[in-house]
Amino acid sequence: MRVSRPLALAAAVAFAVPAAGCGGGTGKGGPASPAPSGTPGGPRSPGARPPAGGGAPDAWVTGYVARMSLAEKVGQLFVPTFSSRADAIAAIRRYHVGGLIYFPGNMTSPRATAAQSNALQKASKVPLLLGVDEEQGLVSRTPFITRFPGNMALGATGRPADARAAAQVTGAELRAVGINQDFAPVADVNVNPRNPVIGTRSFGADPARVSAMLAEAIRGYQAAGVAATAKHFPGHGDTATDSHTGLPVITHSRRTWERLDAPPFRAAVAAGVDMIMTAHIVVPGLDRSGGPSTLSRTVLTGLLRGALGYRGVIVTDSLEMAGARRRFGDAEVPVRAIAAGADQLLMPPSLPRAYAAVLAAVRTGRIPVRRLDESVARVILLKQRRGLFRGTAVDPVKAGAAVGAPAHRAAARQVAEHAITLVRNDRGLLPLRGRKVGVTGPRADALGAALRGQGVRVTTPSAADVTVLTTLNAGPATAARVRALGAAPVVVAALGRPYDLDHAEGAAAALAAYSSGPAAINALARVLTGAVKPSGHLPVPAAGKRVGHGLTY
Repeated sequence: MRVSRPLALAAAVAFAVPAAGCGGGTGKGGPASPAPSGTPGGPRSPGARPPAGGGAPDAWVTGYVARMSLAEKVGQLFVPTFSSRADAIAAIRRYHVGGLIYFPGNMTSPRATAAQSNALQKASKVPLLLGVDEEQGLVSRTPFITRFPGNMALGATGRPADARAAAQVTGAELRAVGINQDFAPVADVNVNPRNPVIGTRSFGADPARVSAMLAEAIRGYQAAGVAATAKHFPGHGDTATDSHTGLPVITHSRRTWERLDAPPFRAAVAAGVDMIMTAHIVVPGLDRSGGPSTLSRTVLTGLLRGALGYRGVIVTDSLEMAGARRRFGDAEVPVRAIAAGADQLLMPPSLPRAYAAVLAAVRTGRIPVRRLDESVARVILLKQRRGLFRGTAVDPVKAGAAVGAPAHRAAARQVAEHAITLVRNDRGLLPLRGRKVGVTGPRADALGAALRGQGVRVTTPSAADVTVLTTLNAGPATAARVRALGAAPVVVAALGRPYDLDHAEGAAAALAAYSSGPAAINALARVLTGAVKPSGHLPVPAAGKRVGHGLTY
């Protein structure tokens, strides 16, 4: 792991970070708590007020929770989707929800999203956690955000400072539009090349490297005033089943888990992560019940709270996913999740049904009031520590200027260039100079244009001296595509999972870009032409090479 000086550009994003944000961490989960200022005031307060200064800064939470009605307390546990502003406001007023999750259909522009966030906060008695699944890379829900390559590209840079810079830019842009919670970063160690759900969303296959990148990403988000979420506990990196459509079983023993899956989560706890998301997976080595970890008291309370000492908010992964619904109905799942130790319930398939079930469980004593109060207190404390009780309003006009700022785009460009990994370069084929170059495969037009911008003569593969073949998770089909290009030298560039390079033996040169986005395509062109020297190193084994392999010119 190369530890570099922080990106010079990281400081340039500070102008976009709202003053309400709190960064840093004290360990055991949750950022350091500053002395609160101001009060919830007016309709936002059920009666308690954060202290103006002095004394225990978090002591007010107990009184605040005590003054909430049972209906309000139960509502704080839920984070549903919404189809429209009117739909969201109805959920706020009827169910007192603790937060909402944005999807692309809820966001048309920075200005409109900021105005909508303000309207939703104004409708709520308690400040809302307004969240989004914005990991960058493969999972990116914010249509207008500055695009970075995903986590595996960051892992390839070997620079934790790059992970922090990318997270801080992303967090600053989210905060500018009123989004104060990100369901990122991914903490899973991807050791299964066939993993259908994690892959390039992971920082890599080495627990120590993943831990270092993860901790800095957490610090970056939280420095921007956005709650960070490490996911998916207890670790989703070694599965061949997608938990969106099935219930994966991971066969790691407790000893293997401690060595492979646990280190990033321990690092997240030490970094003061705001939230940890559960996984809808079965790990018999940790819990023999056969149920998903989301519903396991052994995993959430015994392992995460007990063994890891985590004190922050535990949020479930989406309860719409098949992995959560395989064994129990939509009314039973949320009750079992809270009983297991979860604090927030993300995306229940039916909010009315789930809310009624949890409310009834508290009234009958199945969920003790004390247990409910513990979760509500954690949620309220998180909102306090993220500065939400000091104000949630954002400026819609300024939001447009903050998103896509020149310094942010420059940071994305630099991260992408740091990530490009040269895996093989037989007989010094690269860089491409003085040759006619063909380009074929996914994003061929974009790469061809980028190469022309670097002064390369781009032609058809049949007329080329060298052909660049791009792949995007082609797997074994890569070998046949190389052979089909004939006798001219071939350069394979993997734009998705680097495991495609396992099947590129016939190519004279091979590179991994880990992303097909514009920043990665432009960075690849600059590396292919020698304008930038390759400096990335494999974050996972690929092409017969170990983690850490990487060539340069």
